[in-house]
Amino acid sequence: MPGQDLAFLLAPGAGAPSSHPRTQTFARLLGKLGSVHPFDYPYMIEGRKNPDRLPRLIEAHRAALHALRQMHAGPIILVGKSMGGRVGCYVALVGKVAAVVCLGYPLCGGGDVSKLRDQVLLELATPAMFVQGTRDNLCPLQIFEEVRGRMSAPTAIHVVERGDHSLLVSKTELKARGVTQETVDFGILGAVVDFLRKI
Repeated sequence: MPGQDLAFLLAPGAGAPSSHPRTQTFARLLGKLGSVHPFDYPYMIEGRKNPDRLPRLIEAHRAALHALRQMHAGPIILVGKSMGGRVGCYVALVGKVAAVVCLGYPLCGGGDVSKLRDQVLLELATPAMFVQGTRDNLCPLQIFEEVRGRMSAPTAIHVVERGDHSLLVSKTELKARGVTQETVDFGILGAVVDFLRKI
């Protein structure tokens, strides 16, 4: 799929708008593969801290996808940071897209392993990629792999060793490994490229 006229609809996480530096980093990386179209949910635009309820988030996400379709005829990939990835999975249930890429999927609500947000994953048929950090308490990898094993959609995972929920590695850890955050991020990009080629 890389090499085609790709478009990425980029959704932010719950706590920061699309202008956040981390989201902008993801936008720059994806921009090497195609056109990137970030958007914000209504509550962010209106300056409210608490996210809207899920149906409203899905509605806004679908509206952003519809707007992108008006100007892009090629494949569209939904990319979302945390909550944006989860909502993107819901959108993929009802709208045809080429793939979903979740950057830090929030599997456990509030970090509570008894509150799994797995139902949408089990219903998903669209190819999905997950980029997860090993220090992300919202998505313990052992639990996630069990859920992933029950999914029917084609999936891929890229694990960021010692990465947190934002896929950031501590400066101490980076120094110990002799790498930079940029190196880690380019590893994420490479994994996305491999995933898109396979689908």
